[in-house]
Amino acid sequence: MTDTKHTALHAEHEKLGASFTDFGGWDMPLKYGSELAEHRAVREAAGLFDLSHMGEIRVQGPDAAAFLNTALAGNLGVIAVGRAKYSLILNEAGGIVDDLISYRLGENEYLVVPNAGNAPVVAGLFAERAAGFDVTVTDESGETGLVAVQGPRSVEILHRIVPAEQHAIVEDMKYYSAAEVTAAGITVLLARTGYTGEDGFELYVPNGQAAELWSALLAAGEPSGLIPAGLASRDSLRLEAGMPLYGNELSLDVNPFEAGLGPVVSFKKEERFVGRDALEALRETQPERVLVGLKGAGRRAGRGGYSVVAGGETVGTVTSGQPSPTLGYPVALAYVKPEFAEVGTELAVDLRGKAEPFEVVALPFYKRAQ
Repeated sequence: MTDTKHTALHAEHEKLGASFTDFGGWDMPLKYGSELAEHRAVREAAGLFDLSHMGEIRVQGPDAAAFLNTALAGNLGVIAVGRAKYSLILNEAGGIVDDLISYRLGENEYLVVPNAGNAPVVAGLFAERAAGFDVTVTDESGETGLVAVQGPRSVEILHRIVPAEQHAIVEDMKYYSAAEVTAAGITVLLARTGYTGEDGFELYVPNGQAAELWSALLAAGEPSGLIPAGLASRDSLRLEAGMPLYGNELSLDVNPFEAGLGPVVSFKKEERFVGRDALEALRETQPERVLVGLKGAGRRAGRGGYSVVAGGETVGTVTSGQPSPTLGYPVALAYVKPEFAEVGTELAVDLRGKAEPFEVVALPFYKRAQ
């Protein structure tokens, strides 16, 4: 049995009275007060998240792009320096080992960010797959802190701790980009990606400076309505935004076509990435199941593991579901047979013996006003 891991901000969460939960072997804040208030703060103002449980793997060397194009399903060689790409790491059968974000920091340097529970697995696979390439793979997960400011007031909050001469970097940063800035006197890698459906930023910082940065962001954000937010609100926010969660929507038993992530896979690149042969065969066939969004007609929510039914027959399974705080009705992600996947299809979710009506809707459930 392994010991539960703590981020460098654990003491800060304790001071704030957080409720904790185990997440991928990490003792993480579930909520600080009301998860509903934290959710609404992100939608209307801003929330501050500790994401230091995520992994960080640095890939450097002349073969960095070619290596990542072999290790991952996407084409990392075509992204410009300062930009990022969402990608997948697969096994030979085409199953999803993890979904991750890769930042190109230099011509021959990338920072790859896997999910918390999968970080050691991804680091191990990178070490194996690097054989024969002129690259150095360094797992920096244990030394790196990561905090995120998410919400419509994120830019104004960052302006309070970033020097005036760097305000344009913050404002002009494109979605899925990254740049080095100074925040509260600390050099950080600032990225603009997000997992909530809102505008927002991630700040990568050495563990030793994470608490100082966290406190500075809390203070800077207070006039704008920022509050600390935990994993409960992070989950309801990402569900509204239709974003998959590893372990729920994504797993080794799921391939990219089933998950609606076919466009993430590059068949145009020349590299024979791990899983390519399996996916090229699967490309020619219809998936046995596809991921869809479901909107509830009543008030009761479908939860992960509940059966999706049509005409008394089980046609799928809910992977994530709960009432949507923003929209006011239950939403769910589910894998269903392709013939039941069309938008507008009326289905039901078996809620402990009672069939509750749901309808297939387009994803995302929620989209912020631009």
